[in-house]
Amino acid sequence: MNPRCASVLDTPPTAAWPPDVERLRDDFPALRQHVGGRPLAYLDNAATTHRPAAVLAALDRFYRRDNANIHRGVHRLSVRATEAYEGARATVARFLNAARPEEIVFVRGATEAINLVAYSFARPRLRAGDEILVSELEHHANIVPWQLVCEQTGARLRVVPITDAGELRLDSYERLLTERTRLVALTHASNALGTLNPVRQLVALARQHGVPVLLDGAQAVAHVPVDVRALDCDFYVFSGHKVFGPTGIGVLYGKAALLEEMPPWQGGGDMIRTVSFERTTYADPPQRFEAGTPHIAGAIGLAAALDYLRSLDAESLARHEHDLLAYGTARLAALPGVRLLGTAADKVPVISFTIDGVHPHDAGTVLDQLGVAVRAGHHCAQPLMQRLGVPATVRASLAFYNTRTELDALVEGVRRAIEVLR
Repeated sequence: MNPRCASVLDTPPTAAWPPDVERLRDDFPALRQHVGGRPLAYLDNAATTHRPAAVLAALDRFYRRDNANIHRGVHRLSVRATEAYEGARATVARFLNAARPEEIVFVRGATEAINLVAYSFARPRLRAGDEILVSELEHHANIVPWQLVCEQTGARLRVVPITDAGELRLDSYERLLTERTRLVALTHASNALGTLNPVRQLVALARQHGVPVLLDGAQAVAHVPVDVRALDCDFYVFSGHKVFGPTGIGVLYGKAALLEEMPPWQGGGDMIRTVSFERTTYADPPQRFEAGTPHIAGAIGLAAALDYLRSLDAESLARHEHDLLAYGTARLAALPGVRLLGTAADKVPVISFTIDGVHPHDAGTVLDQLGVAVRAGHHCAQPLMQRLGVPATVRASLAFYNTRTELDALVEGVRRAIEVLR
């Protein structure tokens, strides 16, 4: 569902265009509420998306009927819970086109997935003088774990710069790929600017140097199709709550050969084969990395979210998101004193901006009073804010259930903020 995907935009609209957005909105109960006496305009989807009724029903069904711990029970509820949990793993594998379900590890979110790779894959392999490559676009979750393992091993973090438009500098990326590079860790799509990186090209260039690649897909999976085998990435991570699923559940995809080489990073129940006081042997992946009772309901809810997403017409929704992005960008750009940040040619539907003389937090407060929910701050991307020369931005991030009317409410709110705060 790439809103700037040429293959989508260059083809004639399907019979499903335009999508019946009002019908889709009926699937999301939280969108029906009013805030400050006005209909909620929820434009904070990069922080978290809302859940469709199908996800809420799946969670309710599990807790009402099948609630039990998994894998170790022989009673009927445990068997049903185990089947649903492992079925969810298979659903995620199909969604990403992984080679098999065993390449899917359930974690708390993209942050935990990156930390798992940092400590179980990278740290044992790093030596003084080795390098890990990230970019100026990264979320803190794809910076800090690498800094920690670099501090522990003497390795060095190298940073790929971006252009003023917020696009990765490919020439610099190629130059920074050297015989010292041990891992590339890049965002698929920027949470702060919406920039959609050319990840297939980036992975291919890393392959020429024999360098493994981790892609942070937290902001991409709700908007673009992801095929990990076509991308040929070694690791791919995302969070369920950014793709219409529950909070507290996420995914690490890893190539089977790599997961099999990686040691556990947490110890406890369900990640072992045998335990004695003298020696413990470990389960095969993915159980090796899922110590303790997992977020069973979260995995089941995530599977329901992905099934819901796959049931929709992706091409039609891509066009709708592109229309929203173009419409909102044009309307905000026409306002005096509004500066847009992140003008890459390829974007997911994120509009980040500042208002002359108005702090983003103050603007966000005024917008909330008018029923418009946006994010204001550094978006866990402080190095990127420093690169752009701003302390923070206002960010409107869109999903397929948003409308032009909601963007009109955003523009009205920005006008109001300019009137009362400047």
